Amino acid sequence: MPFTATVGDREVPCEPDQPMLDAFLRAGVWMPNSCNQGTCGTCKLRVVDGDVDHRDSPADTLTEDERAAGLALACQARLRSNVVVETGGGAGRATHPLRDLTATVREIEDIARDTRRLRLGLPEPLAFHAGQYVELTVPGTAVRRQYSLANTADEDKVLELHVRSVPGGAATEKWIFADLTVGEQVQVTGPLGDFVLPPADEDDGGPMALIGGGTGLAPLIGLARTALARDPNRKIVLYHGVRGEADLYDLDLMAELADSCPNFAFLPVLSHEPGNSTHRTGFPTDRFLEDIPSARGWSGWLCGPPPMVDAGVKAFKRRRMAPRVIHRENFTPAAT
Repeated sequence: MPFTATVGDREVPCEPDQPMLDAFLRAGVWMPNSCNQGTCGTCKLRVVDGDVDHRDSPADTLTEDERAAGLALACQARLRSNVVVETGGGAGRATHPLRDLTATVREIEDIARDTRRLRLGLPEPLAFHAGQYVELTVPGTAVRRQYSLANTADEDKVLELHVRSVPGGAATEKWIFADLTVGEQVQVTGPLGDFVLPPADEDDGGPMALIGGGTGLAPLIGLARTALARDPNRKIVLYHGVRGEADLYDLDLMAELADSCPNFAFLPVLSHEPGNSTHRTGFPTDRFLEDIPSARGWSGWLCGPPPMVDAGVKAFKRRRMAPRVIHRENFTPAAT
């Protein structure tokens, strides 16, 4: 018999081996979540009544002192009894339910060096927010890998993913870049993640700075297109940091957005081709500091490798951006 987890006025049954976060999201009850692997700590909550099994919660994400104080990682914890939990930021409100779907590969396209675009057709629409991600299960294994959606929310029947090959990667080099074919069926779980715009009625319409590293561009495309659909005159600067020109992609799409939206700017930045390109060089966070004298009243959006995200947070704060409106999505290595 399942135990029950309660947050606010919402009660959710949890199966014996089901992570608490998974149960809440499948019930359409929102809780903070980002990596869903136990490495980021976003889903950390306090168990105020009852008992949980912490399972594989990493000690550097959830310390012994925190466990003793009643904290837990919702993405790892399993219930040992009925529990009551507390977490900040509006946990317990309604959200798009987490679902499992079988998708069909519609398109595989090489778009940049070691980078492919996948388009996956769904048998029915998947409700999500721009900026969220889905998990793919590698066939014949229990291995799951997470990929951000480049879609806007109304593009809900064909999901677009940007995938970079990782040497030895179970999902990339050994599957997506090896023998995945058009027409193949893949298992998709989603939506996941908190890297989303405020609801339209809560969005202040202020300027936005977006910085993506590599395929960290994918969710930023969905966010930028969603924000511009709300207000085509909104000021948005989108930096794409890559090693070289061979890593750039979707330049035509970015040019179309710039043509139709007068205050949108797309700015590629190359880190390993100084002097050999018409594009700017260095690091995108440094170019942001050069371009924007003050980001007071702006919101910031960062997606890519953790060092780039960390540098972006510092750059945004240097330009007086309020910490509460700095949003980040770290692309961390898959768990072993």
